[in-house]
Amino acid sequence: MVRANSSFSGGISQDDVAAVLGGHVTDPFAVFGPRHRGRAGLLVAFDPHAKTLDAVTPGGVIALQPLGGGLFSGDLGRRRKYRLRGSDGHRSWDYDDPYRFGPVLGALDLHLIAEGTHRRLWQALGAHPITHEDCAGVHFAVWAPNARRVSVVGGFNGWDGRRAPMRRRGAGVWEIFLPGIQPGEAYKFEILPLDGPPFLKADPYALGAEVPPATASIVRRTGTHDWADGDWMATRDGHNRREAPITIYEAHLGSWRHRDGRSLTYREAAEDLIGYVADMGFTHLELMPLAEYPFGGSWGYQPTGMYAPTSRYGSADDLRALIEAAHARGIGVLMDWVPAHFPNDAHGLATFDGTHLYEHADPREGFHPDWNTLIYNFGRNEVRNFLTANAIYWLRDFHLDGLRVDAVASMLYRDYSRAHDAWIPNHHGGRENYEAIAFLQEMNRLAYGEGPPGLMTVAEESTAWPGVTQPVHAGGLGFGYKWNMGWMNDTLRFIEHDPIHRRHHHDLMTFGLVYGFSENYVLPISHDEVVHGKGSMLQKMPGDAPAKLANLRAYYGFMWGHPGKKLLFMGCEFGQGHEWNHDAQLDWGVLNIPGHAGLQRLVRDLNTLYRAHPALHARDADPGGFAWIDREARAESVFSWLRLGHDGQPPVAVVANFTPIERRWRLGLPRAGRWREALNTDAGLYGGGNRGNMGAVTAAGPAHAGQPHSAEITLPPLSTLFLTPEDPA
Repeated sequence: MVRANSSFSGGISQDDVAAVLGGHVTDPFAVFGPRHRGRAGLLVAFDPHAKTLDAVTPGGVIALQPLGGGLFSGDLGRRRKYRLRGSDGHRSWDYDDPYRFGPVLGALDLHLIAEGTHRRLWQALGAHPITHEDCAGVHFAVWAPNARRVSVVGGFNGWDGRRAPMRRRGAGVWEIFLPGIQPGEAYKFEILPLDGPPFLKADPYALGAEVPPATASIVRRTGTHDWADGDWMATRDGHNRREAPITIYEAHLGSWRHRDGRSLTYREAAEDLIGYVADMGFTHLELMPLAEYPFGGSWGYQPTGMYAPTSRYGSADDLRALIEAAHARGIGVLMDWVPAHFPNDAHGLATFDGTHLYEHADPREGFHPDWNTLIYNFGRNEVRNFLTANAIYWLRDFHLDGLRVDAVASMLYRDYSRAHDAWIPNHHGGRENYEAIAFLQEMNRLAYGEGPPGLMTVAEESTAWPGVTQPVHAGGLGFGYKWNMGWMNDTLRFIEHDPIHRRHHHDLMTFGLVYGFSENYVLPISHDEVVHGKGSMLQKMPGDAPAKLANLRAYYGFMWGHPGKKLLFMGCEFGQGHEWNHDAQLDWGVLNIPGHAGLQRLVRDLNTLYRAHPALHARDADPGGFAWIDREARAESVFSWLRLGHDGQPPVAVVANFTPIERRWRLGLPRAGRWREALNTDAGLYGGGNRGNMGAVTAAGPAHAGQPHSAEITLPPLSTLFLTPEDPA
């Protein structure tokens, strides 16, 4: 039955008409829907593509009165169930009116958001396919407390901000349920600020994003991955604790290896990359940031979509499949995480609602001069919640085994990389950033408390800040591990010197042991050491091509024998000849050269040796697990020490020669008898000269260098040897 509305005058004021057509409606649920301005039954709807618009009810069709510009009104009477049917004269379309639906978020959600304590914030904000009031669609919600209006725009409404203005709730949250929207739809938020014209922003909580350079958010369905890594998750604590052998392969997914001139997808990497990491004997894979980022040259360290895995390599479930494949091979997966700063791209967080919402307003606090980026306002509850919830999201929803937190030093100090007059002291007049410290402590407390058991967090912290890996309850920052940047800088400075000059820089190799047990350290040779003109690891080494390889083999031996977990950037394991280029794959072709293939085999064998001998890993953070044999052989540039396990675990003696001179060397040892040459970096299969001790030495000599026994050994040039007692007693 069709009931005409010829006598109906419209019932809507000219001010409302002007606000709708001009896109200035700030209280849309008072204007649109079946209760215009509280008048039950008075339906107002806006569809600029329709010439006619009807309300289809169980009792019949009600023709709505056109008010101009796509605005319609009509009297529904007591009818509450209806759909809208528009027509442009050639085609018609039916849809549910979003303004007939009630809110989705409850009072508790809004309370926790306002308080900054919502532990599952990504489930409340963002875009989520749901069924609401018996209708399927997508719930959108965003925090924009200073906006006059926020609308959802996309291809489904012609990117017209007048079509889906959102309901303003408490805590500065805007929300709307849009019926009929499907996963896969692209969308943004159109924000009308207090002053000025509207602008578009990507969703900070989007779970997906378009492939860059496109910048729209994508509606994604969650909970679709059926995890099959229960055995790993139940036992991974044993793989991540400080007593475990941990050797980390750091990789940039876009440039590790290419297929048909393109980067691997997540699922291709699940086969190729995970297979390679397992074959090389690494225990963990660390992926450079995968939260969506617009500029490829940032390598992911300037993210705009903190909750959206980058779409460059596939979907979120594809990434989950990669992580699951790693777990099936007994490999833990870490991801670099960037809470220190964000880029100023127009579609991102910068001045999100027309005000400095996520960042500090004062550039002395809110701008990073080194990276031309913006700094989060860690003193704001909602911003801290955005980041802490993000950490939990990655750890829970992706089964990541840990997060390596980037640029921690830049967060801890207010004057980081700033001129004396370009920073603001804390309320005590000091340089410590109390708000950032509190954030990092809260993040670690929640990560270890809310995330699945057995995970780790790792700090890239380049200063001597105390207690980085101490528990929060003991006043520390609460990280599980810290990168030992001092060790890395010192030892690289030493190894870059010509061997004839190394005697003058001997302390660079020993100083790390002065503080080496003050934190739970990771020894990092990361991507930062092979970019920006620093050259590859091979290029850093002095001498001709064979000498460079020999120096690098000896250095890796020194590193694997030194206390601390290990991290090596991709390509360093086979001696890439040039520094890393994120646009190209690694130079796999050099593996056709025996010396490079030998270096790769050495790293594989170092990983095997490291895992097999508890003395090399079980007491990495315990000073009782290390003892110098001779640290003062300066003229010879020789270093020797013992690695010690727990009771009943045999020791390992390590001796390194950083000169190109073969030596007969008396080495002090704690036990008499035969010591097996467990690994010699000068072995022929590694590309060396095959000089050594015919597989073993005998400790039958007198006490020496503080040890009760000694052996005379052959110490090849530019080499590191590992010796283990054949008698385990």
